[in-house]
Amino acid sequence: MPLQVSDYSWQQTETAVFISVPLRGACVRDADVFCAENYLKVNFPPFLFEVFLYAPIDDESSTAKIGNNTVLFTLHKKEAAMWETLSVSGGRNAENIFLGTLKEDGIPPPRSVGSIQINFTPRVFPTALRESKVAEEEEWLHKQAEARRAMNTDIPELCDLKEEEKNPEWLKDKGNKLFATENYLAAINAYNLAIRLNNKMPLLYLNRAACHLKLKNLHKAIEDSSKALELLTPPVAVNANARIKAHVRRGTAFCQLELYIEGLQDYEAALKIDPSNKIVQNDAEKIRNIIQGTELKC
Repeated sequence: MPLQVSDYSWQQTETAVFISVPLRGACVRDADVFCAENYLKVNFPPFLFEVFLYAPIDDESSTAKIGNNTVLFTLHKKEAAMWETLSVSGGRNAENIFLGTLKEDGIPPPRSVGSIQINFTPRVFPTALRESKVAEEEEWLHKQAEARRAMNTDIPELCDLKEEEKNPEWLKDKGNKLFATENYLAAINAYNLAIRLNNKMPLLYLNRAACHLKLKNLHKAIEDSSKALELLTPPVAVNANARIKAHVRRGTAFCQLELYIEGLQDYEAALKIDPSNKIVQNDAEKIRNIIQGTELKC
């Protein structure tokens, strides 16, 4: 889920609007900027800034500059006037703003109804008809096809592995051993391949998040922790420990990005799962002190 940027500032003259959007770590390569006549958006995962403008602007002459952890917009108004606010009020939304364009372009008519004929070449077995068991043979073929899809035999990295090594559990254990030796990049490679074989194992994302934390890949740590929590459903006692780790790792990444409020929310979620966890309690208290300004850093 994107984090909405709300601590922006703006100024205006009768002919232009100037907006300053703080985005920590933003660069031209990774930031996605979109500007339309009534709409402005900056997407820099996990951060998102968007605003439906109070009045139309000239999007062709307007500019955006990215640098020093900030995006600076210079928007030229179509009509010279002072705006009451930056964004539109109340009931106006994206649907209303783009409705005019939709009506002008018109909605294409539905496709005409038709039908096509598909024929499949039957599977021919060399078995004599009196001895053939077609139903059993077709079922066997179906199971073999499913097994091949499950193993993703088209992955080039699997060619050099032994048969027992083409197993997500084996690759997970390998990644864990590499993590223990502080070889975090190699551990990530092992988890990546395991995820390509089976993308429904939450522990793979959880362990990869730990590697990203060690390497300061904080946005990736947040993404992997969130994916692990998504897969750790329903919340039951068996997966409680994994859910605590996911919340703590995501909370740690948020704090290292100086997003202390979001980090505290994850630590408090971990405490709801295990209220007696002293380590999580102490860390949560430190974050509260930072937010309240009683400490300078963790």
